[in-house]
Amino acid sequence: MTALNESIRNDRETIFRQLSELVAFNSVHDEEGLEDQTKGASQWVKSALEEAGVSVETITTADGSTAILGERKGDEGAKTVLLYSHYDVVPAGNREAWESDPFTLTERAAADGTTRWYGRGAADCKGNVAMHLAALRAVDNNGGTKVNLKYLIEGSEERGGEGLSQLIKDRPELFAADAILIADAGNAAVGQPTLTTSLRGGAQIGVQVDTLASAVHSGQFGGAAPDAAKALMRAIDSLSDEYGRTVIDGVDTTAEWSGQEYPADAFRADAQLLEGTKIMGEDDPAGATPVANMVWSRPAITVTGFTSTPVAEAVNAVPATASAQLNLRVPAGADAAAIADAVCDHLRAHTPWGAHVKAEVLEANAGFSTDPEKPAAALLGECLTEAYGTDTAAQGMGGSIPLTTELQEAHPNAEIALYGVEEPKCTIHSANESVDPTEIENIAAAEALFLQRYA
Repeated sequence: MTALNESIRNDRETIFRQLSELVAFNSVHDEEGLEDQTKGASQWVKSALEEAGVSVETITTADGSTAILGERKGDEGAKTVLLYSHYDVVPAGNREAWESDPFTLTERAAADGTTRWYGRGAADCKGNVAMHLAALRAVDNNGGTKVNLKYLIEGSEERGGEGLSQLIKDRPELFAADAILIADAGNAAVGQPTLTTSLRGGAQIGVQVDTLASAVHSGQFGGAAPDAAKALMRAIDSLSDEYGRTVIDGVDTTAEWSGQEYPADAFRADAQLLEGTKIMGEDDPAGATPVANMVWSRPAITVTGFTSTPVAEAVNAVPATASAQLNLRVPAGADAAAIADAVCDHLRAHTPWGAHVKAEVLEANAGFSTDPEKPAAALLGECLTEAYGTDTAAQGMGGSIPLTTELQEAHPNAEIALYGVEEPKCTIHSANESVDPTEIENIAAAEALFLQRYA
């Protein structure tokens, strides 16, 4: 471990250079005008793996994205490890919200005095691509490994990953492995090694409410004419109790999390709550609901889009129509599609004033759970503990990674572990996304040690 750590610490300049080159691509999948960016990112990943001695195959998938499949043979009869990450990113959004160019990896001090590297994808998930490459260099510089290595770096994870999903169905043999290590998660905090043991399932739900044939004058009809925007607001509001906890007709929303707790103060800081705002379920006089229950073991509904009359176009009229998109998250093991259907039924039942309501499930994906005591996951946990010098924790993760379930169904005997560089301060998907370089280094050291010991 000491040798691996030293090798990777001395490799920081290369890690920064490689991550800088990859972050420079605005690689948003299926975005008009960015085709050359996604192509450039895929070619960069291909070249980087080939330079590391990996044989690479590129496959254009069903959704038009490019999947990078790499392989490096180990000893005859040795175990096979598949390492996953993705090179696509979410849009940078409002450039004015960034303190530096989102596509120029920038090193600067964070508020707590630590050094961080800022840029879109620095953590999610290009930082994990750089981590895989650093781990492989460390292995090669410290005795090598006997295992057979496979790499899977996809290009449309942030837009659903349908291309990879179809490829897994069509050619499952490409992904056969004894251990599948998915680097698209992260630690509970900087310096706290963590294995993610459960992922939420999820669904996208579209809802539209109509009350009038067309908007009518608010002075002449307001007060009696049903406002479609208000009707939709009331319907959505009925999905929460008075303390903000999710309620869905016919669905148990009271499950308790049995694993490691998520301290309220840590959550408040991680989620960047404004001063004075409260965590959902916190102000119940009967007792605050633990954060871990809310984010890892119960359904959650977020309004990710709402449309009626734009403020800039506001006129004195009663809205005739309003629509919204809801993001549903469900705990591992729950039936995401069934709960999404229940949400639609709930909305239909709770839309007031006889308004016409259309609610439909746009897509749904299952959650995932894994046992951290199984051999490969337990070994990775031991390697993380040695790399960080502190015990590895286990936690749930609120996000969904449909790939996990698809790979497990294709290869039931493979052990899947989730980890990575994306701790809460990274603020992935937001402006000023960043990564702590020591996280890349420590995770890479742990991965390198795993690749040596797993043989």
